[in-house]
Amino acid sequence: MTQQPNETPQRVLVLAADTGEYDMAYSLQEMRELVRTAGGEVVGELVQKLEKPDSVTWLGKGKLAEAELYCHNLDVEVVVCDGELTATQRRAMEDILDRRVVDRTALILDIFALGAKTYEGKLQVALAQLKYSMANLTGQGEALSRLGGGIGTRGPGESKLESDRRHIRRRIHALEEQLKSLSARRERRRDRRKKDGVTTVALVGYTNAGKSTLLNALTNAGVLAENKLFATLDPTSRALKLPDGREVMLIDTVGFLSRLPHLLVEAFKSTLEEAVSADVLLLVCDAADPAVEEQRQTALDLLNELGARNKPVVTVYNKCDIAESYLLPVSRDTVKISALNGTGIPMLLETLADHLPEGCVILRLLIPYDKAGLAAKMHADAEVLEEAYAEDGIRMRVLLSRRLIGLVEAYVEEIQ
Repeated sequence: MTQQPNETPQRVLVLAADTGEYDMAYSLQEMRELVRTAGGEVVGELVQKLEKPDSVTWLGKGKLAEAELYCHNLDVEVVVCDGELTATQRRAMEDILDRRVVDRTALILDIFALGAKTYEGKLQVALAQLKYSMANLTGQGEALSRLGGGIGTRGPGESKLESDRRHIRRRIHALEEQLKSLSARRERRRDRRKKDGVTTVALVGYTNAGKSTLLNALTNAGVLAENKLFATLDPTSRALKLPDGREVMLIDTVGFLSRLPHLLVEAFKSTLEEAVSADVLLLVCDAADPAVEEQRQTALDLLNELGARNKPVVTVYNKCDIAESYLLPVSRDTVKISALNGTGIPMLLETLADHLPEGCVILRLLIPYDKAGLAAKMHADAEVLEEAYAEDGIRMRVLLSRRLIGLVEAYVEEIQ
């Protein structure tokens, strides 16, 4: 349901099945934002309380009849469902409503397709879209099989379905191989950063919380910072110098969302691994959003799922210039800021510095031969990058933890 700039927003009816599994008011608010980001305008919402969605029509037929009236009276162009539909459900709803029906996953994929700018981002979106298409083809196959097989189910239609499946599988495999290659390259970059003693800090959090605005405020990165969901899909890295003189690599990441479809998490796993491998996580939250604590927990749950459970986390409550920030919790692990006007940035930098690991430094040493035991200690407790035996002692280039500098400071020739 994407639109070109300056086009009139598409008129959208949002349908929801309230099974009690999540906060419906919060979910509908999220859907309104998703629709807006995709270029639509919500002109109506219908919610039906159900124990579970109908296996064929998702909502009850009475509620769909009401939705049909909404579509007619409000000139609805697209119906968006706040949930995941099977191919059977989507086709049945389109037959009844005579409108294109899009589920939550397809809507998010649409936004991802709009936001992907780099080659890797586009590959990730294409992979997720193909997996989604595959699931819908599978649903069609199941619908065909329920006809009973044999008479009426053979012929070119079924053959075309199998052909489509094979084509999509081949394309999925090709994309996965390309992404595997890019992921390996990213892994090598991470290994290189570790070897060089580079400390990394990942900006993570709910989509549209202001991560890119904060990155720009800290580093003048010039990253796209828009008031829309998923404005950033591609990781951006920038150097940041802290008040104590240390430098860190600051990395922006794709935003999180409640009930983010699993296939999207899988497709963007290589990008999200940047967060998992970081030394410290800055969890940016929108303090002006009434659901800020739910969003914070959503982000923490996904980070735990990705394997970042034990990482140091600093919670950054952003947009405090427009929020009642006195209501927010205070601790040594939280900071209140406005990335837009700079309020709280000095405190953020101090708090970040307090949460960094001790860090490493690269030194050139000249160790006298009568201190050869110190050279042996460098091999045991540091990473020796170069070593040569000279007339006046052992020359070494080492990657050393800052806490061990005192052992060799008398023999330092150069700090790199």
